[in-house]
Amino acid sequence: MCSHSHQHTHSHDDYDEHVLIEEPAGWRRWIAPAVSLIMMLAGIIMTHSNVGWFSGNTVQLIWYLVAFMPVGLPVAREAVEGFARKDFFNEFSLMVIACIGAFCIGEYSEAVGVMVFYSIGEALQDGAVDRATHDITKLLDVRSRKATVIRDGKPVTVDPKSVSVGETVAVSPGERVPLDGVLLDEDGVFDTSALTGESVPRTIGNGQDVLAGMICESKAVKVRVTREYDKSAIAKILDMVKNASSRKAHAELFTRKFARVYTPIVIVLAVLLVAVPALVGLINPSFHYVFSEWLYRGLVFLVCSCPCALVISVPLAYYAGIGSASKAGILFKGGNYLEAIQHVNAMAFDKTGTLTTGQFSVESVHTEGMSSEELLPLMASAESQSTHPLAKALVAYVRAKGVDVPAPKEMKEIPGQGAIATVGGHRVAVGNARLMESEGVSVPKNLDDADGTAILCAVDGKFAGYAVLADTLKPDARQTVDALHKLGITDVVMLSGDRQGIVDRYADKLGVSKAHGDLLPQDKATYVEKMANTPGTSIAFVGDGMNDAPVLALSNVGIAMGGLGSDAAIESADVVIQTDQPSKVATAVKIGRYTHLIVRENIVGAIVIKVIILALGACGVASLWAAVFADVGVALLAVLNSMRVLFRRY
Repeated sequence: MCSHSHQHTHSHDDYDEHVLIEEPAGWRRWIAPAVSLIMMLAGIIMTHSNVGWFSGNTVQLIWYLVAFMPVGLPVAREAVEGFARKDFFNEFSLMVIACIGAFCIGEYSEAVGVMVFYSIGEALQDGAVDRATHDITKLLDVRSRKATVIRDGKPVTVDPKSVSVGETVAVSPGERVPLDGVLLDEDGVFDTSALTGESVPRTIGNGQDVLAGMICESKAVKVRVTREYDKSAIAKILDMVKNASSRKAHAELFTRKFARVYTPIVIVLAVLLVAVPALVGLINPSFHYVFSEWLYRGLVFLVCSCPCALVISVPLAYYAGIGSASKAGILFKGGNYLEAIQHVNAMAFDKTGTLTTGQFSVESVHTEGMSSEELLPLMASAESQSTHPLAKALVAYVRAKGVDVPAPKEMKEIPGQGAIATVGGHRVAVGNARLMESEGVSVPKNLDDADGTAILCAVDGKFAGYAVLADTLKPDARQTVDALHKLGITDVVMLSGDRQGIVDRYADKLGVSKAHGDLLPQDKATYVEKMANTPGTSIAFVGDGMNDAPVLALSNVGIAMGGLGSDAAIESADVVIQTDQPSKVATAVKIGRYTHLIVRENIVGAIVIKVIILALGACGVASLWAAVFADVGVALLAVLNSMRVLFRRY
């Protein structure tokens, strides 16, 4: 049972590469099997009731041929088209050959029954697939269908697609934000659960990003549009999830290759099942060979052998897994990554912005040879154009004190070290000890005792002081490490550019056994690459998706944190956690493992049941009805089993 309706809302290539039978959607798909089923049952009743006019063989043949046409002709058409493409061994040809054989030996009702129950199972399966697709589409496509845009000072309701970048839209309480933008009001409270899976509303301040799909929960707000409708973050997410099916898992590729080899083999075996006993009968006259009996066994073998349960249910399980993960705020870029994450046995975390909030505050300022009023403006000026969280925190601290931050004349940022700028005629170097060393500046030895991260400053080649900034762990950071340990991932590593002493303190709080500090971006990449190339090790790297792109690419599975609106995260990572919750990493592993379990159940269950029915059919015990169950029933059970992935709580 591998056919589906072309009128479904999803792309059927997500489930099967075969040419698919075109059938009407909804209740109309039941018309053909209903007509054939009624005629088949009527024929069986008339045969057993000895109805006079129905007793002739010709009348019965015509009756069952008419009953066969509504359900058999679509399959026969696909078989013929398969032959035209030189695809001789597929499920359609198997079904047609079996039905023709059944008609030839006078098993008219069973020939019709094969196609009737094939079609009923197909309709039930299509319904299950439609339901899954509908749920996933409804889950993801949370974009508003209208927007209230302010034009000429008046609110006008328009299609969001017609709103341009730079225009202002008004969002009332309870309404969805129609397009990505920045908040123009002082603040606002938004329900982000549809995008991130977070149940707690988020407070967003003036100038911060507001994304399409969020629901305004407080007062009416205004948002200045920064992205067109089709380029919003949710549009990218939708596109990513819809295209995820193009990245096939190994299990999917295996089942397809298996089906292409398996189908011609079973056809040959079915022919041998009929031919070998005939040869035995010719050699040994005592062996009573009845052609119709052995042909019937061969037909049972053919019908039962259809690999539909494997071809359909395995990719559908991965599709359901991707949908379930999306519901939890986790975006897998393909079934191959969903499969890969269940093999992960080592996890490396970038510290800042991943396990910590990345929101630094200045704890203390220490000067040498000048006052803090002189030092801070120089440090802030040198860091004013940097995007590093430490630099931003320092500049914000200085400005909050009401100190004017002069613009640097020249500024050069050195990744992993800091920045060098010309400020008021002075050469100002601001960064870590590595930068001071490259500048030939000696620093105090007691810096390792600082409780936070120290930003050092040298002015005109002389050490001038430093500021100590502190970061805080995310509320669920410790929970994340504990959850990974429970999943058997005990090799959890923290990587950071901070001093080793600071990194060790955070590692102790988190229960992380391995922590490496004083790392440049390339050092992190080297470490992860070494782990990824270690036999028996599959490592996932978790970073912020912005400056960790090389490391994300080198790991077996790259996971970007908080990348909902980040183009860099979506491009560089295999998995995107839409929130800043590291605990979702453990959830992603759970979903990957459960999906793999379902896939394994589908593969093993389908093969075991089919082998049993094949053996019984070859021995003459199983009938065509049992073969129909082995094909249609097993495929349907596998599809329903795949749906468990969508409804499980992780």
